[in-house]
Amino acid sequence: MAEHHFLLKADWQGGRNSTGFIDAGGLKAEISIPKEMDGPGVGTNPDEMLLGAAATCYLITLAAMLERAKIPVSQLKLESEGIVEVEQGVFTYKKIIHRPKVTLAAEADGKDVEKVGLLSEKAEKSCMISRAVQGNVEIQVEAEIGVEEG
Repeated sequence: MAEHHFLLKADWQGGRNSTGFIDAGGLKAEISIPKEMDGPGVGTNPDEMLLGAAATCYLITLAAMLERAKIPVSQLKLESEGIVEVEQGVFTYKKIIHRPKVTLAAEADGKDVEKVGLLSEKAEKSCMISRAVQGNVEIQVEAEIGVEEG
């Protein structure tokens, strides 16, 4: 069994409404509590980073599945939304909605469109980040699939 280790270093000065900095190799960013949660809103925050991790994992997984299935993809875009609920001062990450927009090349047929729909759902269940938050954060997929005019 192979293991992969990822390292993040963080520096934080002060209390709740301060700012910090993280360095995780390819990810270097200022961090703070978002304005929506009465923070300074400087740089990124845990809510955006969880959404970013889930979205990039889903997108890469879907792209790999489409490639393996030899689906003629012309364009693949993704919009993802994170929903955080606040109840009695307690913040809970409730849901992530992935909205992939897959445009197939003109030579695609109805079977390709159907397969993209199935793979859009399967990618969410196969993604490492989705599996990591399973049971804690609901993840939903709302795929839009089209075919180029040809």
